[in-house]
Amino acid sequence: MAKPDKEAAVAEIAERFRTSSATVVTQYTGLSVSQLSQLRRALGTSAKYRVAKNTLVKRAATDAGIEGLEDLFVGPTAIAFVEGEAVDAAKALRDFAKDNNALVIKGGFMDGKMLSVAEINQIADLDSREVLLAKAAGAFKAKLSQAAALFQAPASQVARLAAALEDKQRNAGTEAAEAPAES
Repeated sequence: MAKPDKEAAVAEIAERFRTSSATVVTQYTGLSVSQLSQLRRALGTSAKYRVAKNTLVKRAATDAGIEGLEDLFVGPTAIAFVEGEAVDAAKALRDFAKDNNALVIKGGFMDGKMLSVAEINQIADLDSREVLLAKAAGAFKAKLSQAAALFQAPASQVARLAAALEDKQRNAGTEAAEAPAES
């Protein structure tokens, strides 16, 4: 690769590091081109999966101000640059790695912190943003329903009490009318 091409590749990778919400470093030894295409489809729009030379990635990470990933750049390396929710990309990578032993997740980087494989798996176990929002909306709705029932309870209790008093007075009036008059 000519020097200007390498510089352009380093600049592009460094920009991906800067703009990504997270990155996941993988080793792809033994994956075919069709399997890599399947992985890219599985990632969808949530991440861009890029195969790169380790020396270029190390320089790009340094240029982007990311430290601590150098140990991960050994052997055939590909990086998933997560553009959206890290949960979706982590799930796609984890599930693909389960089905294809040739894909090995080495680690990652998110929010200025190194991620271990266990931490990436924990992220993959989380519910997606949409599911969490739906759960929160359901919880809010349940609490609002409970509050409405609580506010309505005194009024319905007063109505039942008034109906009971009315029945009692009616029964007392009919009992008085039915009782023989004493002379």
